[in-house]
This record gives sequence, structure tokens and C-alpha cells, in this order.
Amino acid sequence: MLEHGAAPPAGDRDTRPPAPGGFGTRLMRRKPVERLVAEGGKGQGGELRRSMGVWQLTMISIGATLGTGIFVVLGEAVPDAGPAVVLSFVIAGVTALFSALSYAELAGSIPVSGSSYSYAYATLGELIAWVCGWCLVLEYGVSVAAVAVGWGEYLNELLNGVFGFTIPDALAQPPGDGGYFNLPALLVVLLAMAFLLGGAKESARANTVMVLVKIVALLLFCGVAVQGVRSGNYANFMPMGMAGVSAAGATLFFSYIGFDAASTAGEEAKNPQRDLPRAIMLSLVIVTALYCLVAAIAVGAMPWQKFKGSEAALAGIMKSVTGQGYWAVLLAFGAVVAIASVVLTVLYGQTRILFAMSRDGLMPKAFSKVHAGTGVPRVNTVVVSLFCGVLAAAVPLGELADATSIGTLFAFALVNVAVIVLRRTRPDMPRTFRTPLSPLFPAIGFLLCLYMMGSLDAVTWVVFGGWMAVGLVVYFGYGMRRSRLATAEK
Repeated sequence: MLEHGAAPPAGDRDTRPPAPGGFGTRLMRRKPVERLVAEGGKGQGGELRRSMGVWQLTMISIGATLGTGIFVVLGEAVPDAGPAVVLSFVIAGVTALFSALSYAELAGSIPVSGSSYSYAYATLGELIAWVCGWCLVLEYGVSVAAVAVGWGEYLNELLNGVFGFTIPDALAQPPGDGGYFNLPALLVVLLAMAFLLGGAKESARANTVMVLVKIVALLLFCGVAVQGVRSGNYANFMPMGMAGVSAAGATLFFSYIGFDAASTAGEEAKNPQRDLPRAIMLSLVIVTALYCLVAAIAVGAMPWQKFKGSEAALAGIMKSVTGQGYWAVLLAFGAVVAIASVVLTVLYGQTRILFAMSRDGLMPKAFSKVHAGTGVPRVNTVVVSLFCGVLAAAVPLGELADATSIGTLFAFALVNVAVIVLRRTRPDMPRTFRTPLSPLFPAIGFLLCLYMMGSLDAVTWVVFGGWMAVGLVVYFGYGMRRSRLATAEK
């Protein structure tokens, strides 16, 4: 019998019977924090490698965040909010801030790959942890697909500016948007897969270069596009009222999942207790400031009505302001690199969450099998990449973005609750970062997440409900019986 907090060898198969107790007790079983930490990095046949410091973690967080909302989803959000889309970014950023504070506390206390799934497992019980993990699968998997869809738009801008041709819509748009198959979206996911298979350290280096390129690209946009700002474009600042601002904010919230991606690197960080909280907070401040600056200049340089249907809006603004195509080409190049960085880091986060769920027995063992030579969960990476690539090639962007937002908001809401619960159940546990004014700030974060979820349309809720129903079937049919807590603890 295992001692409290002890971690069994990763490859052992425990055949002992499930722990006694009623049905409700089994659903609420919690995994001790000490055991979560002790199992850190251990997979089937190998271990993840601790190779990242605070700089790499911050770059992962920025890489997963910066670019998504401003390069891709801006064209979806501006028609809802008008020039007040700047307020939408602020609302989404403030909502993210309260949740980020909770993430920072838990990431420093429970530095593991599962992110909010693992936090929920330690505090709220197995069923809630499963629901959270299932939301993260939706959040990350669909986010990769959504961003990959927008990558094709900027790739066409770049090809047109440099070579004078574009990929035909039939091969560059998904069904329903005038095409049959979005080939560029599939290609960028496969490219990210190739980087990830090379190892976490190598992927982090490539991501750092890409992050620096996209920051320069956005600053270049601000420096050029500000010349085209007209005060008249800010008139009728809130055409759809506060409801439109909230709806746009809910859509844009999908742009703020970067700090969650940083927390998934907990088992590959050199000093996660110290560096994860720093990376989370620093990246959120940098990203929110850049988002608001770029959005304010963009709606000032082009009437908000012209954003509708544009997934490469910033390149169009550069061309309109300067009357010269090479500026748009430069921005398109920056966007191609920027969005590829988002795909790389978010795909990384997805694989590590499935790794943690598999190690706990809630997902098939193949997802936690680690290649001894590279320290990478290869099967996991290939399966997830192929799934996300096909999804990106076949589903329109708008539907993907909203589905990602609701999964993100639900997971963040649970993290805020987890902080409150852990403060009550484990008040003396060491914490390298403490959420200010707890439980007030986590409660505010929780309520803001619910408010933003309420701003999403009915179709998104139907999709979310269907996804949750499928998840519960999988849990009760597979995960509940195979959970390592069920077979290893009495």
C-alpha cells in the first residue's frame, strides 16, 4: 500500500481493487499535492526534462497569447464592439488578471504539467478535475485550430506581396467559407509538431525567436499605422452598446490563454515554484498593453465597419495608410511567424495536459509514454497534432474562437475556486506567490468568468453542453474505472 504522497513507479501497473466507498465518494476523491509533485516529469518509459528558466517560460506564455487576438480574431471582434473593442480587450484582460493571480499561486504551489486540471484534482475532486481537463482539451485543441485558420490568411498576404499569387480559396478556406480544405492551416500545425518532436528545449528556443519577431512586427504596425488615425473613426464609439463590448470581450478572451500554457510547463521548468508565477504575471502585463495599443490604433486608422470578414486586418491597414505594398508584406511576414508561435506553444500545452491526465489513468497510457532519447511524449504529440490539423482544415474560424473562449472561461473559473479551497484545506502549505486579498480576488475572478460566459451566444453553449456530455460518457465509461487513485489507494 502506498504511503500518503508517495508516487508509484511510472511504468507499474497496479492491479489492486478500487478503494472502498460510495459512488459519491469515488467522484470526490482528491489526489494529494505531495503525490502530484512527486510524480512530476515521470511518464511511461522515460521522463520529461527540466530545461526552462523564467525567460523561456515567459516567452512560452507570450508566444501562446500575443498574436492570436490581434492578428486573427480582431476582425471577428470589431464588428461586435466597434471602436470600443479597446474596452473589450481591457475587460478580457482584467478578467484574465484575476484568474492569472490564482494561476500564479497554484503554479508556484503545485508545479506540474496538468495546469488547472491538476489544481482541481488536488482540491475539488476527480470528477471536477476530469471536467476541467476535458474543458482544457477543448480550449487548447480548438485554439490551435482557430489560430491555424488565421495563419492561412496572412500567408496569402505574404505570397501575394512577394510572388504575386495566392493559394486558391478551394485549398485555403474551410467548408462553409468558400473552400474545401484549408491546407495552410494543416501545414502550420504539422510544422509545429516537427519542432515539438525535437524536444522541449529546442522548441523553446525556436519560440523565443518567433516571439521577438512578432513584437517587432506589432511595434512596426503601431509606428506606421498611427499616421492614418482619424478622430472621426472613433465617433459612435460604442455602436452596439455594452452588450456588444461584452460579446467581443468574451470572444477575445480566447486570446488570453497564454499564461495557462506557461503553467503546463511546470514539469520542464528548472525552478517552477519561483519562475512560473513570475512568467505568468509578466507575460500578462506585456500582452495586455500591446493588445490595447494595437487595437486603439487599428480602429483609429480604419472605420470599424470595414473589419467585418477580415482575418488579415492589420496588413490591410498598413497598405491603406501607406499606399505601398511592402509595409503590408513586412507585417504579413511578422504575422506568419507570430501565429506559428501561438500554434507551437498552445499545441505544446495541449500535449502536456493529456500527458498528466494519462499518467493519472484518466486517458489511455499512450499519451504519457515518453521517448527516452528526446524526453518528448511522441505518440501524444503526433495524435494531438493530426487531430488539431484536420480540425483547422475543416472548421471556420468564428465557430472555433467562441468554442475556445467558453472552455477557457470554465477552466479559469475552477482555478479561482481551487485557490479558495486550498487556502482552507492546506493553509500552512508553502506558497511562493499568494493571491492578494484572498478569497475576495479569486471570487471576483470566478464571477467575471461567469459573466463573460453569459455573453457568448446560444450556439456556443449548445456546443459546450454537447462536449461536456461526451466528456462525462468517456469518464464514466473509461476514466472512473481506470483512475490510478481508484486502483492504488484503499
